[in-house]
Amino acid sequence: MFGRLLPKEGKFFDLFNEHAEYCVKGAKEMVALMTNFDDLEIRVHAIEGIEKEADKVTHATLDALHKTFITPLDRDDIHQLITRMDDILDLLEDAAQTISLYDIKSTTPEAKRLAELCLACTEKVKAAVGLLHNMDNSRQILEICQEIDRLESDADHVMRAAMSKLFREEPDVRTLIKLKAIYELLETVTDRCEDVSNIIEGIIVENA
Repeated sequence: MFGRLLPKEGKFFDLFNEHAEYCVKGAKEMVALMTNFDDLEIRVHAIEGIEKEADKVTHATLDALHKTFITPLDRDDIHQLITRMDDILDLLEDAAQTISLYDIKSTTPEAKRLAELCLACTEKVKAAVGLLHNMDNSRQILEICQEIDRLESDADHVMRAAMSKLFREEPDVRTLIKLKAIYELLETVTDRCEDVSNIIEGIIVENA
């Protein structure tokens, strides 16, 4: 009788998947923003809206975590996973708002490439999270995590090359400072994706 009264596991995996989808949507908007500045404010507003919707998913996950007695994964893993995923969109929003506030008028190939790597990373995060409900998928999940690590490494290389070019070729100090900030924010998005990957790898080791 008591067992029937215990809270169920909750739809944690559904919430993870929903949040991961928002991460991909946010990254797609960032690529679009970096491709064409004509719709800058529309893109910034879209990313802000996506981040707010993702925040609701994060809060729902944490609320479910507090109310659920039996969880499908370690409670700390659930907390870490959803908060690190939330960091991804927070950084995308920061990057979009910084572009708007700094009144940046045009992008660079390096910034666009970093945005594309952000999108690739979020798509891999979504793929890994989508398989997490079944530990029989552990091998495939780990392969995806390795791909995220590779993409993050690619972003590091692009970042270093972009910084080198910026300090060698950009004569305007204000433009240099603005672009440096954008490069760093976008590269940090891929770092947070790698953090999510590391959490997922830990979950696989604990549960597979």
